[in-house]
Amino acid sequence: MSIKITSDSTCDLSPELIERFNIHVMPLYINMGGHTYRDGVDIHTDDIFSHVDAGGEICTTSAGNISDYQEIFSRYSPEYDAVIHINISSDFSSSHQQACIAAEDYDNVYVVDSRNLSTGHGHVVLQAAEMAERGMSAPEIVEELGKIIPRVDASFILDRLDYMRKGGRCSSVAALGANLLRLKPSIHVVDGKMQVGKKYRGALDKCMVEYIRDKLSSPEALDSHRIFITYSSLPPELIELAKKTVDTCKKFDNVEITRAGCTISCHCGQNCIGVLFIHKAK
Repeated sequence: MSIKITSDSTCDLSPELIERFNIHVMPLYINMGGHTYRDGVDIHTDDIFSHVDAGGEICTTSAGNISDYQEIFSRYSPEYDAVIHINISSDFSSSHQQACIAAEDYDNVYVVDSRNLSTGHGHVVLQAAEMAERGMSAPEIVEELGKIIPRVDASFILDRLDYMRKGGRCSSVAALGANLLRLKPSIHVVDGKMQVGKKYRGALDKCMVEYIRDKLSSPEALDSHRIFITYSSLPPELIELAKKTVDTCKKFDNVEITRAGCTISCHCGQNCIGVLFIHKAK
């Protein structure tokens, strides 16, 4: 059975992984300075950071519309036995709803809610691609993804809260207090929604190492197949420190280092990094 895996750009997979698994990525929309751009196509992460650093307003994001999904499904549905499209969590975006409506016209198109974002979403996409390579049928893949999705662990640590504050997700008082106390909050995806986790205190490098050690503190409970280290904008030495910290906590078969795309970076800002992995089935 030939199966095409497609995804929204929020999956934050590297160009190498997208090419390796022949994944079609549909860009979501970024609204900046009165114009609308396609994530990763005609706007990139550094464009957003430059705009905000120059005094511009925080960029906003928009879901794909029904016609965007119809264009993808109409292209691949006749070419493949099945198409499996995987969306960002339906609690973050209307993309899943739009894709489901578009898929109603096709008997061989399956739409999956990842219940996640960034490379938490990306984990689900790659799991689907690997299962398709192994020859599993589309219904089998969708059923298996339903078991995997609750086991994906996605979180990030934030260095700065101005993007959250300007985007209305954090009060000015909270942001000021965090800055004065040098707090670096962690953000976790729980049941498809974002929650604030442990707050770390001090320099970013110290907090990042502590955060990674906390997340990987039970290595025997983690699936060793793959981990993502995903960041928005960081110096190379901090990325290398993150990788070394992961390696000392647990050996993974694949350590993928990816940069967050525009959709995620609009909300987390610069100097954000996360480790995203899958728990073993109980």
